[in-house]
Amino acid sequence: MTANLTRRRMLAAAGIGTAAAAFSGAASAQCRNDLKWDETHEIVVVGAGGAGMAAAVKAAQTGAKDILVLEKLAFTGGNTLIAQGFINAADPVRQPRQGIKDSPENHMKQTLAAGDFRGDPERVKVLCDNAYGAITWLESLGMKFKDNVIQIFGALYPRSHIPALPKGQGYGTVLTKATKELGVQVRTGLGVTEIIREEQFAGRVIGVKVQPAKGPARFIRATKAVVLAAGGFSGNRYLRELHDPRVKGLGTDNLPGSTGEVAMAAVRVGAYLVGMDFIQSTPGAPAGKKMKLLLNFNVNGSIYVDKRGNRIVNEGERRDVIRDAVLGTPERYGYTVCDNTNFMSYDAVNRKAIMEGIKINEAWTAPTIRELAEKMGVDPAGLEKTIKRYNEVFVKNGRDDDFHKQPVNLTKRIEDGPFWACYTGMTVHHTMGGINTNVKAQALDWEGKVIPGLYAAGEITGGIHGTNRVGGNAVLDCFVFGQIAGENAAKEVA
Repeated sequence: MTANLTRRRMLAAAGIGTAAAAFSGAASAQCRNDLKWDETHEIVVVGAGGAGMAAAVKAAQTGAKDILVLEKLAFTGGNTLIAQGFINAADPVRQPRQGIKDSPENHMKQTLAAGDFRGDPERVKVLCDNAYGAITWLESLGMKFKDNVIQIFGALYPRSHIPALPKGQGYGTVLTKATKELGVQVRTGLGVTEIIREEQFAGRVIGVKVQPAKGPARFIRATKAVVLAAGGFSGNRYLRELHDPRVKGLGTDNLPGSTGEVAMAAVRVGAYLVGMDFIQSTPGAPAGKKMKLLLNFNVNGSIYVDKRGNRIVNEGERRDVIRDAVLGTPERYGYTVCDNTNFMSYDAVNRKAIMEGIKINEAWTAPTIRELAEKMGVDPAGLEKTIKRYNEVFVKNGRDDDFHKQPVNLTKRIEDGPFWACYTGMTVHHTMGGINTNVKAQALDWEGKVIPGLYAAGEITGGIHGTNRVGGNAVLDCFVFGQIAGENAAKEVA
């Protein structure tokens, strides 16, 4: 009795006591070592997004011969596929050509500070030290990046690499090709409902329980390891509002698969969750609007304004600061404004979306700022005054006296017509909380002990980004720790 009470107290401290108690009598579903297995593989990867596919490819490159990737959606790619695709790295080739001084140490320092020093310094160091290696690894698979880097929204420094193909298409293409060439099996339409461990809170993880869309559940054994890469819980309204009531009423730009059940299954075999309250919102459609439209990727040459035409924030600030500025307007939404040079710097997919937004009056274009403001329903005199001050004071002098935008992002005037604008509301974008792991991507329990045979990478993990994720670090996280998880899983003894 004492041991059980102690265990429950420890689980309650993790915020999972009720869930653990509810499943304490269900050991036969997740921790029997005498199950009748339907099939067996060396490594089972849960999730076919960026982290999962990276883990599978790296495991195969490391020597694993029998790898199975399970994806509950009907297609692969996960949120990486629909992400904007920018990836951060201190680059010894591209950045010096642009006169940009950077280093992994600088990247680490900014990442820790941006997360209010709530990220694990050891894992953040691994993330940043291996960032450029992730770029070159992807390039070795055939990934193409543009020759310049920029500072994207929320990235805090010009180290964001731009995929040659729009959004995450390039990542999906090269990783799918690599899995086929390396003989990795990838199956869709299969959701993992339980993780199988030798005992509920002891021994190795030895497989998973899978529920197809149709038909009975299947038990799949993993002789080396299970790698969890099933993403976050932005699509789970209850969980996200439970941990941060401020996001109530907001939508999400994630795929419907981001519901968190795989992380909860990990909890039921002893994994510990950290940082669950840290939930990130980014620009999207305001309440009642149909389209997520973005003109804010390149912070040099775009501004956020409110309905009165007043600028509301430093466009290069942390994402949580921008969120608070947008939601702090009386309308709880704002607008992004840019000129044609900035607009044409975006890829064809995003430009097409803006054109579709214009048809339903959620984006606008006009030859002059006054005409643009009139179409937007924004005070024309206010917007003209804001643009004039931005161009003739801040950009001209390289100093933002209102919001302290960095000089590196004050080199482009907003003056090349036609001008463009779109609504800027807020939508739930990324959950920084999840399974606690170490630098080897091994899942840890509530005592910080390794759960043998269980790895995790990508958004399903917590403790890396702290309170606020730097823009361009999510894709990086997937490919750095996805590789680490895959390589270490392959080195496990079957």
